[in-house]
Amino acid sequence: MRDYQKELDLRVDFIRNVIKSAGASGIVYGNSGGKDSALVGILCKTACENTVGVIMPCGSKRNYNEDKADAQAVAKQFNIETRFADLTKIRDSFLETAEGLTNLSPAAISNIAPRLRMTTLYMVAASENRLVAGTGNRSEGYMGYFTKWGDAACDFNPIADLTVTEIYEFLRFLKAPSVVLEKAPSAGLFDGQTDEGEMGMSYKSIDSFLFGNAVSEKDRLIIEKHHNASEHKRKKPVTYVE
Repeated sequence: MRDYQKELDLRVDFIRNVIKSAGASGIVYGNSGGKDSALVGILCKTACENTVGVIMPCGSKRNYNEDKADAQAVAKQFNIETRFADLTKIRDSFLETAEGLTNLSPAAISNIAPRLRMTTLYMVAASENRLVAGTGNRSEGYMGYFTKWGDAACDFNPIADLTVTEIYEFLRFLKAPSVVLEKAPSAGLFDGQTDEGEMGMSYKSIDSFLFGNAVSEKDRLIIEKHHNASEHKRKKPVTYVE
């Protein structure tokens, strides 16, 4: 297990240096009520008093209920400024625009919300001289379980090297609210959705693989399939070079 007091100190220094180098006045991040946003919010608030978390429901009923309540619980405990942006009507407008343009795939529909949320965060950042903090972790990064130009977009990410196992360990060290520690990880893209359900395997197996430990042949094949299929997400756009 990592020394999380040391991790806290190092990551707080990292965030402060990023803000100073950019000449920024503060930080903004998406407060989803989940494990990753909780850790990022706590780290950013510790490093920078002028940190704002934005709760952004977008189509899913749980966004307005469980996710919102859990996001507020984290913000209250760690004294993080919270704002609210309801994006559901904008999402619905996008869906109407698509009529006659294309036949939307389930993936295309799911990706609308993360991209609208990132647009919202950068709108706030550009208006208030803030940096956008990313909330992606190592486990999801390896699996490609993120939206290109959506939740993957950010100015800096203080937790990208941490697996989901380590995210939870860090949150326990920080004494984060139990609601965040106990809920099933979910991007909240649609009602009933869970991360592990969509990926077809547990974070425990993914992290075991990343730590170099043995996993079942079935899990190994699923991990390699997701990783290889999502390689384009982890690379910069292909450009012409003369």
